[in-house]
Amino acid sequence: MNQQTTKLISELEKKFDAINQNTNTHLEGLLWSKPITYWDYIQTDALLNLQTQKTILPDEMVFIMYHQVNELLFKMVLWEIKQVCHCEKPETKFFAERLMRISRYFDMLTTSFDIMGDGMEIEQYMKFRNTLTPASGFQSAQYRLIEFSSTDLINLIDYRFRATIDRNTPYSHAFEHLYWQAAGKDHTTGEKSFLILEFERKYKEEFLRYMEEYNTINLWQKFKQLPEEDQKDADLVAAMRHYDKTVNITWVMGHLNAARKYIGDGDATGGSDWKKYMHPKYQRRIFFPELWSEDELKNWGEDV
Repeated sequence: MNQQTTKLISELEKKFDAINQNTNTHLEGLLWSKPITYWDYIQTDALLNLQTQKTILPDEMVFIMYHQVNELLFKMVLWEIKQVCHCEKPETKFFAERLMRISRYFDMLTTSFDIMGDGMEIEQYMKFRNTLTPASGFQSAQYRLIEFSSTDLINLIDYRFRATIDRNTPYSHAFEHLYWQAAGKDHTTGEKSFLILEFERKYKEEFLRYMEEYNTINLWQKFKQLPEEDQKDADLVAAMRHYDKTVNITWVMGHLNAARKYIGDGDATGGSDWKKYMHPKYQRRIFFPELWSEDELKNWGEDV
């Protein structure tokens, strides 16, 4: 047995002793394990069988796969955010590297709308979209989790109610005044639509937990933990602003413009007032308002 093998076995014994496991049992298990393959590791067969059409229209498959890719990218974003936010005191280098990863994922999302905008026939879309009612992209839970973990909760509150909400406000009350609640309510009666009632039935408890969990450890709070000198670093500030604008203007407008191409002034499948809900100039969703000038804040989303 060569020196390297002896060292590896010694390290394995330390690892398994630490969890009260028999090293020989695990080594013997290697005798019977099969070599890993790409398709087993990536679960290719399972992944490629997750697309189930509701119609016979070919372009519906494009629609399904595109949104599944979005959800995978959202998961990648959340994976990086979690590493930063749950690091007790992240170093600037670590914070900046993870922020750039997050931004690259959203850059992919913002440049992907040509797949939707130019990748489906309008006639086909207008047929299969009716089978999707009342489902809506509004119901992407991961996108909401990205918002909760990126910024202080007050920045996600409908601007009409921000003066009445602070850090001592119960999360359940704040939840009812999140900016996207307005898109799921009847403006005359205040009653919630089926779209949002089902969304809350599925995810409200998880959302409330996330709101509390990331209240003091979101990306903005972690940025404020960095040394003051680093918080003023031009490159890091530019990266923070890029992420903010990409998520809250560029990506949103890409989605909005794709919707406009296909449905014009029509109603969304979920029945939301999607034009006012989505356009950044109405809700002024801004993750890091302290990094923008007064004029930039005032004119947020006006130049797109």
